[in-house]
Amino acid sequence: MAYPVLMTAALTGATIRQLRHWRNTRLLEPEYSTGTRVFYSYRDIVALRTFVYLRETHSLQKIRKAITGLRSLGQPGHLSRYRLVSQGSTIVLTEDAEDVDLLNKPGQTLARFDDIARPFDTRDGVRIRDLAQPTAHISIDPETQGGHPVIAGTRVPFEAVASLVADGVPAEDIKLFYPTVTTAAARSAVEFADYVSGFDQVAAA
Repeated sequence: MAYPVLMTAALTGATIRQLRHWRNTRLLEPEYSTGTRVFYSYRDIVALRTFVYLRETHSLQKIRKAITGLRSLGQPGHLSRYRLVSQGSTIVLTEDAEDVDLLNKPGQTLARFDDIARPFDTRDGVRIRDLAQPTAHISIDPETQGGHPVIAGTRVPFEAVASLVADGVPAEDIKLFYPTVTTAAARSAVEFADYVSGFDQVAAA
């Protein structure tokens, strides 16, 4: 699944300006970009959410230093493979058996933290939604449609439903087009589409 820039911003909490800056400085280069067209992967989404989560308590310089520390430990994989979380003044890599301090005391075992996929607030006070279920009837699962947001319990892309409603189809009639989509799910698709389309203005405010 390839996520366009605006949807990436809405799912990660990064502004479009931040995404551009992080591309230009190679903090994270999108996996699917071709020429001037920029698309992010599900793995990119997970890594970017981590950056935004860590920015609540750490500078971008510290995040870069942590990533450099991660690479120095011989970890060359995509950043989404690793759980980087904040503990006090440091950033730790959480692994199966232990957590590794990437800034202050490399190798020291530390406490484990919650998953960054859960909802959190950015340091600017913007609420970032749950990655797996950003609204009551929308789900994101890399095993379903490659991680594209769909109506929960179906394979129907949320924007297919939202666009029908935008074209004048009442939410209660969406089932005529998609029998598995309830009225509540159709309204949820519209709400999520509005969230995505307006996210960057909210995040930048």
